[in-house]
Amino acid sequence: MSEQSGAGVPELPGLRASIEALLLVADEPITVLTLAQLLERPRAEVAGALRELAAEYTGQGRGFDLREVAGGWRFYTRDVCAPVVERFVTDGQQARLTQAALETLAVVAYRQPVSRARVSAIRGVNSDGVMRTLTLRGLIEDAGQDPESQAHLYRTTGYFLERLGLRDLDELPELAPYLPDDLPEDIVEDS
Repeated sequence: MSEQSGAGVPELPGLRASIEALLLVADEPITVLTLAQLLERPRAEVAGALRELAAEYTGQGRGFDLREVAGGWRFYTRDVCAPVVERFVTDGQQARLTQAALETLAVVAYRQPVSRARVSAIRGVNSDGVMRTLTLRGLIEDAGQDPESQAHLYRTTGYFLERLGLRDLDELPELAPYLPDDLPEDIVEDS
């Protein structure tokens, strides 16, 4: 029995790998204290590992930097890579939206401000992932909270209007002619 006690238990990643993994998923700088608490390691050890990683990336001429900013640490693309990154970002904006993204965007555009739950109810499928994608692409944004349900509300952005060539939402085409005749009343309610 003692031979099998360690069997099946995955080996934990090292300190440096754990720091890298956390920094990759962070959307804002992470403090040394937060990293130390998450990794259950002394702050000095975590701070030393961060400085070593930053020096290593710079020494190797990687396409990214590890920088200490705003009281925490975060990955950034290296300045010399800006033209390549800019081309990727700009070309990425030319990608067409999926059918799910177009449907979701239409619901938000015509029903705004609208919650994720309402968008999902209208579409009949979970729309959380698509909503995140549209937010990342800058086509929709947070519009506050519903005072009754406290749900986050979403609306289209100025970038949405720009991409569609509209001055304002009043220029959206009327939706009624495109709706099937047999829609339930709760979906068709006044816009």
